[in-house]
Amino acid sequence: MKRARIAWSGAVHDAIEREGQLELLTPAFAGRRLAFEEVVWLPPLPPLSPQRPRTVLALGLNYADHAKELAFKAPEEPLVFVKGEASFIGHRGLTLRPPSVAFMHYECELAVVIGRTARRVHKDDALNFVGGYTVANDYVVRDYLENWYRPNLRAKNRDTCTPIGPWRVDAADVPDPMNLALQTTVNGKLTQQGSTRDMIFDVPTLIEYFSAFMTLQPGDVILTGTPDGVVDCQPGDVVVTSIEGIGDLVNTITQHP
Repeated sequence: MKRARIAWSGAVHDAIEREGQLELLTPAFAGRRLAFEEVVWLPPLPPLSPQRPRTVLALGLNYADHAKELAFKAPEEPLVFVKGEASFIGHRGLTLRPPSVAFMHYECELAVVIGRTARRVHKDDALNFVGGYTVANDYVVRDYLENWYRPNLRAKNRDTCTPIGPWRVDAADVPDPMNLALQTTVNGKLTQQGSTRDMIFDVPTLIEYFSAFMTLQPGDVILTGTPDGVVDCQPGDVVVTSIEGIGDLVNTITQHP
């Protein structure tokens, strides 16, 4: 099932995809269907209590071809950095490009949403702890990059710079998350292609790795890295990051005022 969170008629709603439309789950409007163009799309992540902020883990250089593209040796251990949830925006949102930067790259990534508490999980059992999958575009401003292996906050954790969505697809409906085609288009031109099978550290390995030293909670997110093919994005560019069976995430670059 494809799940969404949207804003419509002055309120936030949970919805599912039904026959090419959004079907609301909110009790007052349960069953009402809306066209995709009628709503504001929000990040499709389950809300958490204020007492427990969401943990967002992101992988660097997790595809060998992307590491080669950047002239780096493929890592022998997961290279991870932490992001704040405030960088998330929804499908069809606007991402700000800072003034006077030269290299702002999109990164199409499979995002893993944890479904139940995971602690010291073996990789053979790891996928049973996944609640769903979605598409993320993990923009990076390489002008600010001081450490390629551990990107700093200015490079990666910027407001509006992690579009995510439009759907959160139930894990049960993604039988093989390690064999999904990824692609990115900029203004309709294909610029990036890859497959999740080319990850250096696959999803089960990442869950085993993280849960060995920290607890993953329901709603936490793992961004799994991107293949090669990144290019600079300019204001006005429409960037579509797509993953087979998960969705097509549309985002537009706008100049920071």
